[in-house]
Parts: sequence; structure tokens; C-alpha cells
Amino acid sequence: MAIQFVKGCCPLDCQDTCAWVARVEHGRVTRVEGAKDHPFTRGTLCAKVNDYQTRTYAPDRLLHPLRRIGPKGAGTFEQITWDEALNTIAARFQQVIATHGAEALLYQNYLGSMGIVQRRALMRLFHLLGSSRQSGSICGASGNVVEAEGHPRGFDPEEIAHSRFVVIWGANLLTTSHHHWYFVEQARRRNGAKLICIDPRRTRTAEQCDEHLPIRPGTDAILAASIAHTVLTEGLADVEFATAAVGDLEEYRREVATWPAERAAERCGISAAEIRALATRLATVHPAVIRSGIAPQQTASGDAFVRGLSALVILTGQWRHRGGGLFLEANPILNELRAARPDLIPGNPRRLDMGRLGATLTDAALDPPVKALMIWGHNPAVVLPDASRVREGLAREDLFTVVIEHFMTDTARYADVVLPSTTQLEHFDIVGAWGHHYVSVNHAAIAPLGEAKSHGEVMRLLAKKMRIDHPALQESDEEIARSALPEGVDYEDLAERGWVKTSPARPSFASPVSLSSGELADSPAPNGKLRLLTPKSHYFLNSSFANMPRHRKSMVRPTLEMHSSDAASRSLTDGDKVIVGNERGSLEVWLRVSDAIRPGVASLPGKWWTEPHETNALANRLTPSEYTPGGQPAYNDTFVEVSRSPSGP
Repeated sequence: MAIQFVKGCCPLDCQDTCAWVARVEHGRVTRVEGAKDHPFTRGTLCAKVNDYQTRTYAPDRLLHPLRRIGPKGAGTFEQITWDEALNTIAARFQQVIATHGAEALLYQNYLGSMGIVQRRALMRLFHLLGSSRQSGSICGASGNVVEAEGHPRGFDPEEIAHSRFVVIWGANLLTTSHHHWYFVEQARRRNGAKLICIDPRRTRTAEQCDEHLPIRPGTDAILAASIAHTVLTEGLADVEFATAAVGDLEEYRREVATWPAERAAERCGISAAEIRALATRLATVHPAVIRSGIAPQQTASGDAFVRGLSALVILTGQWRHRGGGLFLEANPILNELRAARPDLIPGNPRRLDMGRLGATLTDAALDPPVKALMIWGHNPAVVLPDASRVREGLAREDLFTVVIEHFMTDTARYADVVLPSTTQLEHFDIVGAWGHHYVSVNHAAIAPLGEAKSHGEVMRLLAKKMRIDHPALQESDEEIARSALPEGVDYEDLAERGWVKTSPARPSFASPVSLSSGELADSPAPNGKLRLLTPKSHYFLNSSFANMPRHRKSMVRPTLEMHSSDAASRSLTDGDKVIVGNERGSLEVWLRVSDAIRPGVASLPGKWWTEPHETNALANRLTPSEYTPGGQPAYNDTFVEVSRSPSGP
């Protein structure tokens, strides 16, 4: 059989959403390479997915339906047929609806796949049934809230190549979205752009910048306010632009007046001179961009932080210039919600915040209680805050849980029925992006292994078992995916080319926005405790790949990074095995002593699973159930004590 090259794309929760080409030999994918003709991917893939075929062919891949035969969480299952699995699910769902009402059903899905079909198709079934609706987000919710207020949160990232000053704020591009770094580098080479990185850690990205400001985490909103104060008091603001764009400029001026550079410097851990210099450069160099990440949003002041960044690029008039403005996220024109068919929803069923799943499942007063749960594209037992409460809820014997997965994740171990999902190499899909303006098509490179099925097929089969004959639940995967395409996009051209760019208009201010956030405050560490950060790692993508041998080997082992002064005060040395804990729990990891992280902070990269036991480092056991006003979980407001482990070397 001749070698085939099949166009596809990465489905994972990453801003780069790369186009790839799968090499198929004798019916088997032997290699996955970045698409050379794609303007954003440019022929390279990241360290996470450059051997994606090993995920598809992994020996521990789930390939058949399973039924639980042991305690929830133990991971003890027996193989059953698809017919048995679907009959069981249909009967339990119908029983729950008859006894408790449709709102006793709940789905949980997230960005394990950003594909239209894999993410949205099953929502059609739950919408039609009138189940409780998932709401909120666990990543970037502050940006969503501020955007809903009228603030732009991004533009075409390829424009960054035109920038003359780039502030990378709380983003480690070379680990989390390295294709974005290409355009930052273009700005440096073409325009002599200066690069400043604001981050409590000296990351791969910080190492490559001209200047690194090691901010005290949790004080980002204060720093933004202080920069704004300097711009306003030094007469550096673009008053004409700001007056037209902002409805409460004078109120905001009074608000930030409480944060002169000297006071902010004391709180933020950087010098007043550095704050003034940053403000001056941001106000006088055009175009300039603030390229921010998700991490600074994940504190109690996350909403105020995003609003503060928006204020800075408005006050300095950066939106006037190509390559100037704020970049948090960017999306192509693509109507993903249309594929989910919210028009099928009867009445107005309740909304339940996905970030509060633990509280939802353990709330004795919730009426009706959640009695049946389906999870796909999501590993809540690992990635949600207060993971112990999440697991307590998942362990309820009266909760019927279905998980659709590739592997026996921590979450799948709590399921009553596990269904095997196809990987990206085995199904058709269309994928949008949250970091650029390209829509990509994914063609199946091989037939599904074992009995794995796409989520569209699961929807169709389950609807049939439940005797629901609505046309929306009978559409093919291609029909579901194509329903999200905007007018003017030729599907046949997309299918052949592999991608299409559908750019929204550059941001503008149709009506004035509000900058005021009220009183700003940080959350200082209690005496003797360190603020725990859990940044994305170079080889895991959130909790994906934590079970893959190559990725785990590259990560070596769960490792806590700590400043030398903090280690010395605790009589700890590099390589020690340590206990990291607080009132919510504890975990054992290994210590790396480094001056690449500021004092008072500890960092544990990667979302490790609790299985296998030797890499059990579930950091979200330690996180609080605290949120910004807009609903962003405050993962980075976690404070811990660190001590030597009695079992360590």
C-alpha cells in the first residue's frame, strides 16, 4: 500500500492549535508532522504532541466499553459490549428523569478536545432532554467576564510582528504556545522591539527577554494600577482616545491614585524605578502589546487584573496601531455554539458552575440533586480546585457516572460505565482556536481502533436507545461540524486545503467601557507559608500525557521549585523529598532549589495523576474553593508549608 499523507490538526487546549499531517503506512500512522504550509504552525509541533501517534497506539488505551465492578475510585472494571453499555446508560438516564426530573442530569466537558464534534455533539442530547447546564470556565474566566463588558481581549497575533515593545505578562510562551514566540521574535528582529517579561519565575521565556521583572504573584492588578497612575500623572496618556473609549475615566483616575510607584513597589516586589520605566515605555512606544497569560487571572483579583491590562492599552492609545493592544486570546469566526444546538433547550433549566463541581455533588440542599453525570474531554478529579471534594462527590454510590475517555484517568476510575473515545487520528472534526484566527479540518487518518467511537456516534447511538428521533440527534459528524462554519467559508476548499483564516475585525470601542474595579488588594501568604503555583509544564498539557511514558520520563518526577533562601530557612537541600501541605491535605514531591523563582513562592509544574502511586502529586488537593467575582477559580491563592519527608533521602 502506498504511503498516505492525511491532513489534520491538534485538538488540545493550547493557543497554537497546530495543523499537522499524519503519515500512514500499511494502515498505521507512523509519524505526525507540523503542516509546512500553515502560516502559524510553519512545520513544527511542540514537545507534547510531536509523537501523537503513540497516544493512539498506547498499550493502556481504552478500546472497549467497561462496567465498574469494584468500589468507586478503585479502577476495577469488566469489559462489556456497546449494546450493554448503551442500554445501561439509557435506562439510568430515563429512570433519573422520571424520578427526579431532567435537571438531575448534568454533563461536564471541557477542552480535552476542542473539536466541534468531540466537544459539542453530545451537548445536543443533554440540551434536548432539558438537563442542568454547565456554565462558567476554569481557565481564562476573568478574560471572558471583562470581554463581556465590552473590553477587547485580543487581535490577530500575527500582527505582533509589527510591535516595537512587547510586554509578556504571566505567560511562558516557549513552553505553552511556542508558535506565538515566532511573531515576538519577528518584532525584535524587524523593529528592534524590546521584550519585558513579568513573571515570578525566570522561565524559558523570561530567559530570552531583554528584561525580567519577578513580580510577587497575586499583585498583578496592583502593578497594572500603578503603571496606569504613572501614565496619568506624568501626562503620558492618550487622553483623546481614552476619553472616547472609557465611560468612567475620572473615577478610574481616582482609583489608581492610591497606587503610586513607591507603594506598589513594596507590594509587588519590584522597584519603583522599574514601574516608572515600564509605564513610560508603554506610553511612548507605538505600537506596543501586552501579551498576557492565564496564570495571573487565577487569583482572587483576576478580574481586576484583566480590566487593569485593558486600561493600560486604552490609556496609551495602543489600539490605534496595528500590532498594538492587549492579547489574551484570539478566536476565528466560527459559531461553535450553533453546533451544540442550544435552541433545543426546553424552558430555562438551571446552570451549574463547572469549577464548583465538588460543591455541587456534595450539596445536600441542592434540589434536585445531581443523580446522573456524563463527562467527556475533561479530567475533573485532577484539574478542578478542591479535588478532594470533587472526588468525594464522584464517589457517591447514588450518582451514576459515565466517562468517555482514551485512558483510565483519575476521573474514569470513579465511573460506573466507561466508553472508549476515538483519538484525533481516528475521526473527522473541525477545530477552532483560542490563540489565532485559523479554522482547521481534521481528517481521519485510520479507522478507529478496537471499539472506540466518536462523540457524535455516541450521541446518535444513545439517542436511539432512548427512543429520541429528533433530526438534530441523527446528523452525521460532518453535518454537526459544518453547522459551525460561518457564511462564506467553502467547506470543500477547507477540506482540501486543511485550514482557512476567518479573522474578526480589529477591536474597536462601539460604546465606552468601564475601567473601575473598586479597591484592589492582594492575598499575602500567612506567616511561614509559601504561595504555591502550579504552572503548565513543557511535556504535559494540563492533565493530558501524564500517563505517557515519554512525557513522564521527560518530566523526570514531580518536582517542587523553591528559592534558596526559603530552602535554607527550612533546612532543606536540593534533591530532598519533601511534604507540601496545608489544612486540605498533603503530597510528597522532590525539591529543586533554584534562584529562578522569587522568595516566598513555590512552583510545582504539571497536572500529575494520583495513579501510578510513584507520581502521585495532585496539587489541586491543596487548592481552595475560592473564586473571582466573575467565577475564575483562584488556583494561585494556595498557601502551603514545606518540610522534609520522613521517607525521603
